[in-house]
Amino acid sequence: MRCNDDMFSAYDDLRNTVELPREVRRVVSIVPSLTESIAVMHPSLIVGATDWCTHPADLDVARVRGTKNPDVDRIRELAPDVVVANAEENRAVDLDALRERGIAVWVTAPATVPESLDSLERMLSAITGDVPSWVHEARAVWTTSYDGMRRRAVIPIWRRPWMALGRDTFAGDLLSRIGIDNVLRKESGERYPRFDPDALPEYDIVVLPDEPYAFSPADGPEAFAKPARCISGRHLTWYGPSLVEAREILTGQLA
Repeated sequence: MRCNDDMFSAYDDLRNTVELPREVRRVVSIVPSLTESIAVMHPSLIVGATDWCTHPADLDVARVRGTKNPDVDRIRELAPDVVVANAEENRAVDLDALRERGIAVWVTAPATVPESLDSLERMLSAITGDVPSWVHEARAVWTTSYDGMRRRAVIPIWRRPWMALGRDTFAGDLLSRIGIDNVLRKESGERYPRFDPDALPEYDIVVLPDEPYAFSPADGPEAFAKPARCISGRHLTWYGPSLVEAREILTGQLA
């Protein structure tokens, strides 16, 4: 990291150089979990967020459409010091369009729980100047290893067509840390493979999050021959303050 009187340079998860003012005052977030990560401690920093940024519940900022179709011109009008994004959740073409307009973009790209906490610590330290206590609390929660019964699972994320977690995903790593092993992690070379519910490898349980597809007891379990559990998608896929309680909540929902 290098700096001068007014600006300093830092590196995001993709090792891109991000030029930031020494005091960041305006942030646009196009990732719901990153919005919550910043706004829970520094709400005044967030000046724009996507329509899907629902936490904190009282967040009152300009909306810039969705994660896959952000309003680049509206973001420019908000004059952010930096836009926070994610390599998987946001499209490279949109992030490049922001950079072409002279806007700094910080991209996260964690694939495991420890990587997510390291990523958040770097991002928050650079943008807010501190690391909130919930980051340390989440580290403590997820440091304890799991030594109970293990179950093989299918974890759908969409239907019509059916899609599931595959290899190298944050959510898959999180589940493995509470005894749920993704049977499609090695079966498929894709991160989010399509699948046929009637042609799956041997499994014990189906894990149905309520986002991105809104699976529910009335929409999803009926397609599978094995038991299904509906869980909180936010606690499965978001990395931020939700990680402090995610282990307890998901363990209870999957009991």
